[in-house]
Amino acid sequence: MKKRVNEIFHSLQGEGFWTGIPMVFIRFSGCNLACDFCDTVHEAYTEMSVADILARIERFAVQRVCLTGGEPSLQADDELIEALHRQNRIIHVETNGTHPLPANIDWITVSPKTDHIALAKANEIKMVYQNRDISAWLDFEAEHYYLQPCSCTCTEQVIDYIKEHPPWRLSVQLHKLLNFR
Repeated sequence: MKKRVNEIFHSLQGEGFWTGIPMVFIRFSGCNLACDFCDTVHEAYTEMSVADILARIERFAVQRVCLTGGEPSLQADDELIEALHRQNRIIHVETNGTHPLPANIDWITVSPKTDHIALAKANEIKMVYQNRDISAWLDFEAEHYYLQPCSCTCTEQVIDYIKEHPPWRLSVQLHKLLNFR
């Protein structure tokens, strides 16, 4: 089955727990939500088979691969995950959490945009701060809880919120601040 891939690129993770770590990013096209603050252009795509994807990323020596989007849960499947593992890759996914994920993903980042998600736990939860009560998300099972200013705005509000509401931690979009992809 062909995947709609917006782009594949090699960079550093710009946010969350793995900030600064080199990764290959596979950005899928399409999303099931239409967030007014979305800053990712992901509509264009090339149809690629799993073999095409593997061939494209094999030139990158890094071990970590991040499936992102759009919404990667709409296209990531067991075939892709198993093939990446056969390539000895560590698989990360950045998802809004509204759809189940394939098994055997090594690191799950949930960035919820709605109060109802299909996942019960993740390695990290990364909330885009929108000046609303997010205390209920501390009940979501995660190892790490991050708050992120929306497109690097409202940073002072986020810092004030974190100071008053541990265990939230600050995550900034380092790739935007330092202007790298």
